[in-house]
Amino acid sequence: MRANRAYRLIHTRGSRAPAFLSGPDRMDQVEIVSIDDGEIVLFWDVAGAEAGSFVRRVRADLSQLDADMFIERWSQVEGP
Repeated sequence: MRANRAYRLIHTRGSRAPAFLSGPDRMDQVEIVSIDDGEIVLFWDVAGAEAGSFVRRVRADLSQLDADMFIERWSQVEGP
């Protein structure tokens, strides 16, 4: 089963402003949540300026990898 069928990505911005207008202290939250039980599987605090590219990489792997391989790969990542 593809990872995007088993997990959902939630990106919560640290402020309403776009990343390029926000200060260097803005932190976004990126969560991977299991669709079956609603539990958070993976969680990262990411600097606002780096969050966009980080979320794009996670989303690409969600659509390409199977669920077990996705968790194996991204559980080792501490953030961008």
